[in-house]
Amino acid sequence: MSISELISNQVVLGERNYEEAINLVIARAETELLIFDADFCRGGYNSAKRFELLKAFLSKTTPNKLTIVLLDADYFNQYCPRLFNLLENYSHLMSVYKTNQAAKIAQDCFVIADKRHVIRRFNKDQARFKFMLDDEVAANQLNMRFNELLQETTEKISHQQLGL
Repeated sequence: MSISELISNQVVLGERNYEEAINLVIARAETELLIFDADFCRGGYNSAKRFELLKAFLSKTTPNKLTIVLLDADYFNQYCPRLFNLLENYSHLMSVYKTNQAAKIAQDCFVIADKRHVIRRFNKDQARFKFMLDDEVAANQLNMRFNELLQETTEKISHQQLGL
């Protein structure tokens, strides 16, 4: 079963379906993408497909914004060179943050596109998720949660290497 055959607003299983659903939500984004994830080691964030989708989003002529909040940024820094390259080239449109210790109790992961389309993985360690297209109520609830998590960030990840 491909993700295009799935119905929005139902619980879905599987890592591959999860990756495809994230791609679907990102592809629908026009002006804003908010991503909260544990560390980007699941969900295909280091894939060429995800890179192309995010690059296409950031390259649009309309003003747009990508904000990412991670519980742990080590995987992003070490194993997502394409995304790190996007941060370098689109730092005026893209921000990546790492949360403080208090936020590390969060167990879910989610993506919100344009305050209308969402995908939510219920637990970072289990491939059960739900995606909702054109659901402003669900998106609004996760958007409030994203803002709370954003307030719990301690570090903004920079594309510039600092040191002596």
